[in-house]
Amino acid sequence: MTTILGVVVGSRAYGLAGPGSDHDRRGVYAAPTRSFWHLDKPPTHRDGPRDEEFSWEIERFCTLALQANPTVLEVLWSPLIETVTADGEDLLSVRPAFLSRRVSETYGSYARDQLNRVAARRERTGETNHKQAMHMIRLLMAGAHVLRTGAILVDVRPFRDQLLAIKRGEVEWPSVTAWAADLQEDLAAAALSTELPPEPDRQTIDQLLVRVRERGLR
Repeated sequence: MTTILGVVVGSRAYGLAGPGSDHDRRGVYAAPTRSFWHLDKPPTHRDGPRDEEFSWEIERFCTLALQANPTVLEVLWSPLIETVTADGEDLLSVRPAFLSRRVSETYGSYARDQLNRVAARRERTGETNHKQAMHMIRLLMAGAHVLRTGAILVDVRPFRDQLLAIKRGEVEWPSVTAWAADLQEDLAAAALSTELPPEPDRQTIDQLLVRVRERGLR
């Protein structure tokens, strides 16, 4: 299995890392084309070999990215690239084709889900998952950004102090939820004015996969 794209994501890519932060690594690999000719197909994903490392086979990765999965899309825009092959460069060259107005729904849904989980835990235990609350705010920021710019917001250093204050529990919960409400309104406004297409460009991604599979026969 050849890794075609390997990046660092998480706090180090977001610009939110501290001295003890993990190196969260994500990657894309291309299984040999002939391996798909057998009854037992190659794996769609794999863990490791390093700690906090996870990779997807390119077809599975593209399927998730076409669904505007925020975690997957971040891989394509991470500023911290550790490995990239010719196939990886090809993948990066078509990354705008993955973007569509679907990001409004997926980013908003992911953020609402995190908000609901934090609120449910507060109700149940009285405790707040401040890290989860921080990422909920970050996701809402990122959703509006991609709708307006056509690029995934990964590096959030301009908001580092505010986000880390939430993570440390220094921001009262009502202030966090008020900020989230403002960002949800901003996300809705961005969705109304976005120039992104209604659907991703599946044909361009399909052509990418064909090129990768053809090269995998050599």
